Amino acid sequence: MTLFIRLTQIIIESFNVIVLFYFISLNFFYLLTSIISFKSLRAYSFRLKAINLEDLIRDAGAPPVTLIAPAYNEEPTCVESTRALLTLNYPEFEIIVVNDGSKDNTLRSMIDAFDMNPVHRARVSFLESATVRGIYRSAYQPNLWLIDKENGGKADALNTGLNFCRTPLFCAMDADSILESDSLLRIVRPFLEDAHTIAAGGIIRIINDCTIKHGSVTQVRLPKKFLAKFQVLEYLRAYLSGRMGWSTLKATLIISGAFGIFKREMVVDVGGYNTDTVGEDMELIVKLHRHCKENDIKYSINFVPDPVAWTECPESIKILGRQRDRWQRGLYEVLTQHRKMLFNPKYGRIGMLAYPYFYFLEMLGPAIEFPGYILFIVAMIMGTISVPYMLAFFSVAFVFGIALSISSVALEELTFRRYPRMRDLFQLFGLAILENFGYRQLTIYWRIHGLISAMRNVKGWGQMERKGFKTEL
Repeated sequence: MTLFIRLTQIIIESFNVIVLFYFISLNFFYLLTSIISFKSLRAYSFRLKAINLEDLIRDAGAPPVTLIAPAYNEEPTCVESTRALLTLNYPEFEIIVVNDGSKDNTLRSMIDAFDMNPVHRARVSFLESATVRGIYRSAYQPNLWLIDKENGGKADALNTGLNFCRTPLFCAMDADSILESDSLLRIVRPFLEDAHTIAAGGIIRIINDCTIKHGSVTQVRLPKKFLAKFQVLEYLRAYLSGRMGWSTLKATLIISGAFGIFKREMVVDVGGYNTDTVGEDMELIVKLHRHCKENDIKYSINFVPDPVAWTECPESIKILGRQRDRWQRGLYEVLTQHRKMLFNPKYGRIGMLAYPYFYFLEMLGPAIEFPGYILFIVAMIMGTISVPYMLAFFSVAFVFGIALSISSVALEELTFRRYPRMRDLFQLFGLAILENFGYRQLTIYWRIHGLISAMRNVKGWGQMERKGFKTEL
């Protein structure tokens, strides 16, 4: 029995060292991207003051854009989101809403709200997709189209939209998202400044309990429910501290499926969206990197921090858990499918820096972090943990996490200041502390579940629920 106890202690101590190394590595990358983001965002904000977007668009010549919005059971939000799209400040654009076999009244709501009639529209590409049942066009908004198709999933719906897209650029988004009126002007700028740009992504912000009027967000405030508030903080950290830093390093590996713009021809060349993964947004970016690197094509993929898409986030534990499970499954599917890029110098910074980070720290990391918390508690109870290790673990697992979250809120306040009420700002700083004691561990549990689901080859999105926007008449 004594030998068994000693072996158990050795295993726990060894694993605790691995956990400590994981946290140090993870926080090193968080710190690196945060520092880079801080410098880049300050430079970007100063640069914006010297740029007149409308003059730039006029002088450079704005390329036409098609917005493709897949919709599956989006009855509560699809009409309001489409109205917002119709108010976009951009010279020439079309909107294609793709009804992906919705079981609710999404199709009828769109037809009734926008007086849509059956029409013919020729395909311009032939990506494989589910059967199209009908195409409609608004009688009074000639740039608004609706494609009704059999259910095939979001990637399939995007490919359907691409088959009917006639413009050189397309914007992939969610039907339940609201773009700010100047979002297209801002997100298209990299394409005007650099002819080698093939993709760019904007920032996603949480719309829960914000006020919408005539398709625009008129009042920004934090959500009322704590679960949604924590997600506001997560999004700020992920975009302002994370994606901005990776973009500056020219190692962007993810553009959110809720708001990204692409060269249509390039996406068609790589076969469009992969329908065999729930991480189709990330898979497309990885595939574009591979295609360009393997064919010696000069290219650029960017994150742009000021174009905003507002989206509704889950407010229940059950729905949020499903979402995070899906995100982790998508991450696993994409990174294992393209694992030949891992530590492959042929793919430059993507293969040697971004891919290893996402593979080991984001994909496999939860399998270390979650048991790490449990064994840390076990070691404390058994009295086998040293005070120096206890202090080190608490510092890298909690104190450093708090500091990084606070820095994300500070970045928001120093740059875009979307939350004008001081009480919202103070709440965000408080949430930066609270999330590390319970909420973070809960998200790690969901990611572990998603990792196991991916290894078991679980498919599907899982049911999501929308409550709709808070709209002023």
